[in-house]
Formats: sequence, C-alpha cells, structure tokens
Amino acid sequence: MTDKNAFSDHLFQFRSVEKKKLVLSLIITISVMVIEIIGGYITNSIALISDAGHMFTHSFAIGISLLAIFIARKPPCHHKTFGLYRAEVLAAFINGLFLLPIIGIIIYEAILRFLNPVEILGPYMFIVAIIGLAVNISSILILQGSQKKSLNVKSVFYHMIADAASSIGIVIVAIIISYTGFTFLDPLVSLGISFVILYWAWNILRDSTRILLEVAPKGINIDDISRSLKNKFPEIIDMTNAHFWTITPNMLVFTAHIFINNEKINENQDGLLSNITDFLKKEYNVIESTVQLFSTLNSEVC
Repeated sequence: MTDKNAFSDHLFQFRSVEKKKLVLSLIITISVMVIEIIGGYITNSIALISDAGHMFTHSFAIGISLLAIFIARKPPCHHKTFGLYRAEVLAAFINGLFLLPIIGIIIYEAILRFLNPVEILGPYMFIVAIIGLAVNISSILILQGSQKKSLNVKSVFYHMIADAASSIGIVIVAIIISYTGFTFLDPLVSLGISFVILYWAWNILRDSTRILLEVAPKGINIDDISRSLKNKFPEIIDMTNAHFWTITPNMLVFTAHIFINNEKINENQDGLLSNITDFLKKEYNVIESTVQLFSTLNSEVC
C-alpha cells in the first residue's frame, strides 16, 4: 500500500466512530429539546425553558462538530499542506464562543422571573426534567471515551455534562416546589445552570485558543523535550530553533536544529535521526517531526 493510499484510508476512518456517536446524540438531543420547550411552556418553568435553550446550543454544537469532522476528512493539497484537521479546533472555539450570549440571556430571564414570579406546576416540571436527565446520561454514555481523542468531541461531551448537572438541579427544584411552593428556586437554579455553562465555555475557549495560537501542548514545553532528548541521546549537545505545536489533539508536530558531538556518536547519523524521531513519537505522540542535525566539529548541516 502506498503512503498516499494509507493517508486516504486514515482520512476516511478519521473520526468515523465519533461521527456516528454524534449523529445519535443529535437525534436524542433535538427530541428532548422539543419536549422541554413544550413542558416549560405548560408548566411556566423558566428553568426548563433555559435548559431547552441549552439543548438548542447543544444541538448547534453537535451540528458544528459534525460539519468540522466532514471538513477535516478532506485531504491535504498544495496550499493546505496539513489538511483541514484544525476545523475541529475551530468548531470547538465557535461552540464555546456561542455559549456566552446564551448565558447572558438565561441570566437576564432569571432576573426577570425573580422580579415577576409566576406559578409553576412542579409535578409536570419534574416529569419533563426526569426525561431530560435520562437523555443526558444516555448521551454521556454514548460519547464516553471519544472525548479523550478530540477537542471537538470533548466540547460536545462537556455540553452533556453541563446538561446533566442542570437536569439534576431541575429535578431537585421540581420536587421542592411541588411540596413547598418555593417558586423562587426556579430562576435560582437557572442562574446555577448559567454558571455551569460558563465554566464549560471557558475551558473549551482556553484549550482551543491555545491550539489556534500554536502554543505548546498543555503540560509540555520545549525545555522538557530538550532535557528528555539529552538524557536519552548523549550525542546531543544542544537544541535550537525548536518548535512544538498541536494540529488537533493527539496530532503533535515538532521541529528543531540539533547539534551533535561526532566524537560520541557510535552509529551513523541517519540512524540517530531515526531513533530521535521514534523517541518523539513514542514519548510525546509526535506524528511529524522535522529535525536537522548539525555537527559541532564542522558546523555543517548533516
């Protein structure tokens, strides 16, 4: 099999499992969103309506994520040499950014409800909230594991976690309202939901921005790699012009000029270069490394 065919197969398989999971999650989410909108209207619950609004953003997030996977599967060409894998990261950034105005709307509506309280049908609110919670848990189980492979899917997965947390809050509030009539708890839980969403949005915006700005992957820096290489390969004297960045999570790229001491080298330089590349792939999951070796004796490019 040629490298070109291997790469084509990789693109065809790229996120195929995640795509199927996202489609299933999208169908479930849209169904529950409709139920919550109807239920919130019938019960006069701003908490249900706000959760339905979150479900809408969740559906939008999944749609963006699916579109990003479709775009990312397009092969590289002469002017897109890395392909369009970054589309996933851009989708995660858009999803995080899109939540900010939604948070503002939820907070605004909750404040209005504090100022103008209305009667809430607790038992019906409870039934709708239980349905929403069951669906959120199902979606979390569907995507479990895939969030570790893709920031794009991770953004959706956090949506699920936030949905589940808000649903639990609504279930508890519905029970309390049914027995006590404390309707002020409804907008109060809406504020809680908005802060959960804000926390999620901040994490995704932070992680996606790091990648888009080509900051070194979180928890690793060039100094760490330099020390590891020097410990592993005593032939290495110094490393300069080093760059380490992320195309998309689990796809890291590294470039550097490495100076070696020819007096200490016990193998040909091609073999050393191959060993360095293998080490970077094994230890740091670097899928592509461009390393130039320089001799400290004659300062010529090897």
